[in-house]
Amino acid sequence: MKEKFGEGAILTLGEARRVDVDVIPTGSISLDLALGVGGIPRGRVIEIFGPESSGKTTLALHIVAETQKKKGLAAFVDAEHALDPEYAKRIGVNIKELLISQPDTGEQALQIVESLVRSGAVDIVVIDSVAALTPRAEIEGEMGDQHIGLQARLMSQALRKLTHVVSSSNCIVLFINQVRIQIGIMYGNPETTPGGKALKFYSSVRIEVRRMAQVKKGEEIVGNRVRAKVVKNKV
Repeated sequence: MKEKFGEGAILTLGEARRVDVDVIPTGSISLDLALGVGGIPRGRVIEIFGPESSGKTTLALHIVAETQKKKGLAAFVDAEHALDPEYAKRIGVNIKELLISQPDTGEQALQIVESLVRSGAVDIVVIDSVAALTPRAEIEGEMGDQHIGLQARLMSQALRKLTHVVSSSNCIVLFINQVRIQIGIMYGNPETTPGGKALKFYSSVRIEVRRMAQVKKGEEIVGNRVRAKVVKNKV
């Protein structure tokens, strides 16, 4: 087996050495503790999801800022075309060092992500958001045309290609995702996330973010109190 597949291709479980997990802090001590390893693990696919204006992009930008503090290179694929550079700067992101792409289609966005990861030069790639990764066929089609399952197939194909490359490059690929309500669900949680089931499966960590209350100074709203729940952790 070793001659055919190489050293370490197959081992007994007792021979396997424990590997220390290399992480990037989230900027929140409580969330780092909840994750169990002190932050977001490198070389993994991560999903942050939640309702609108719940703090998903804010959390992602904090992770970008922490990456830059460790002298890492970060890339932001802005599929929503909505990144506010001034807000990112206030969070602590060095916008002069941040790589940014605003792709036209979902295919282009995911090809850019793959190229960045394969380059080995980038430590984290953030995709904002999965819901905005619109397939080319849908963009070029007519209003009212049905494109059932196109985005789910696109995500499934991309993640199959990305998973191994992400692991070998030690890069974090962080997807920001939204929450949708499934019509006709009578029992159980009607909420779901766009992009099919592939991202749920391939993500090593899934963090749900929800806004719980507003923080006020007198009558002025100065912030939001947010709850982050680690719903999946394979680290």
